[in-house]
Parts: sequence; structure tokens; C-alpha cells
Amino acid sequence: MSIVVTGATGRLGRLTVEALLRRGTPAADIVATGRDITGIKDLADRGVTVRRADFADPDSLAEAFAGAYRLLLVSASVPVDGRVANHRRAIDAAAAAGVSLVAYTSTTHADTAATVIGATHGETEAYLRDHGIAHVLLRNGWYLENYTDQLPHILAHGAVVGAASDGRISAASRADYAEAAATVLTTEGHEGAVYELGGDESFTLTELAAAISTATGEQIAYADLPVAEFAGALTAAGLPPELAEVLADADLGMARGEMHTASGDLRRLIGRAPVTLAEALAAAGR
Repeated sequence: MSIVVTGATGRLGRLTVEALLRRGTPAADIVATGRDITGIKDLADRGVTVRRADFADPDSLAEAFAGAYRLLLVSASVPVDGRVANHRRAIDAAAAAGVSLVAYTSTTHADTAATVIGATHGETEAYLRDHGIAHVLLRNGWYLENYTDQLPHILAHGAVVGAASDGRISAASRADYAEAAATVLTTEGHEGAVYELGGDESFTLTELAAAISTATGEQIAYADLPVAEFAGALTAAGLPPELAEVLADADLGMARGEMHTASGDLRRLIGRAPVTLAEALAAAGR
């Protein structure tokens, strides 16, 4: 029986595979999947089973999940149109394959979040519950990389731009979320659990700007915009309009507190303090 990781061609899925290997899971017991598996050929070279899995193709899911014991269902990326349908097909395939536990990467407070992202996760969580398949919800908060990846742009313009007002954000690194997923996939006692995952130290975007100023020596301010203006700024920066609207809507959710958690669940799952904002900024500046 194997542990299957969907989305292994993406960063979170790939990091989870690496975390499983570090934890001593035999490579032969790991199945890494993705729509285009050419990008994970190196995992096959290391003994990991690599299979094609397209959420829009049920036949590929049946083949990819064959023999699976546990499954990490990494949520499909935007565009959000059809996202829930893709998740449902994956859950149906997992049930048909006899998977004993599905770990789903959701978002913080998915049962109450009013964002577009939150709604799709909430629908998927409800489908898991209604389906009756054993599962655990990994409600991942925002990624620190959502900000550190934007450092060149932020420094070029001298500002963090958003629409989150003074909402607090419990962000963590993808690697820490991946470590939490690997823990759940390789240890017992997680069935039915709902983990609200995020960093120990939350911050506002004003505090993010101040932290970037400290880390870089550049004076960075936070410019809080109305949601529509922020979406327009993201579109002007080159993002597709749909993605821009989803991200601007996510900032609105941050303003309502939907990306904040003080649960401590991430620390407990990974057995140490999560990477902090200051540490992530220092690493990004190297």
C-alpha cells in the first residue's frame, strides 16, 4: 500500500514528497502524481513511483490512486471555475480505490470564510464529510512565499500594496505546511481532525512593510487600496483578471480575520516553531 501525493509537480506537493522521504518513508511506497509528469522525472530516478493524474480525467485518477493507502489531495489551483468539480472527482476516485484516509489541503476557517477561495474549500470539505470517506482537513493559511516572491517588485515600487486593512495574517512557509502534511500521512490519530495551520507570529500588511524595511534597509510603506483598485493594480501588473479578482478578494478576507489563527496546530504537527516572517525575509535576501 502506498501514500499518494497529488500535485507533486507543484511546489507544495513536491515539498511533501521530499518531507516524506526525509521522514524515512521508502521511495517505493510513495506515488507522486501530476498532470504533466515530465517535471518530476527526477523523483522516478530516486525510486518514487510517478503517475499521471488529471483531476478532469477520472480514468487517470483511477490508475493513479490504485493501491493507495493514504492520499494527500492538494487543492487545485485557480482558476476557481470547475475547482470543486475537480476535487469531487478526486474524492470519488479515492473512495473507489479504497483509500483509508484523505488529507485535504484547505484554507483557514473554510467553514465560515466568505472569500471565493474559502467557498470552494468549504464545498470540498462538505463533500468529503457527506461522502463518508475518512479524512483530515489541513486548513493551510497564507504562504510566506506569497510575499517573499514579490520582494523585487515591492522594492522596485517602495510599497506593499493590498486591500487587507489591518487584518492579521498567520502565514507560514510551504515547507512547513508540507512537513505537517507528511506528519499526518505517516502517523496515526488524525482521522476526523481539523487543523487550522499558520505561523506562530501573525502580522498585518503594515507590519509586513516594516519587516521588509528592516530586512532590506529600504523604506517600504503599505498602501491599502479598495478591493476593486487592488484588483486593477494586479491586472495592470500582468495577472489574469480572474486571478487578480480572487487575490483581491482574499485580501478582503484577511481584513475580516479569515487568514488568522492562533491554534498552534502547525507547531504541534511539525514539532518545532514554524519559520517566521523575519527568517523568511532573511533567507529570500541571500
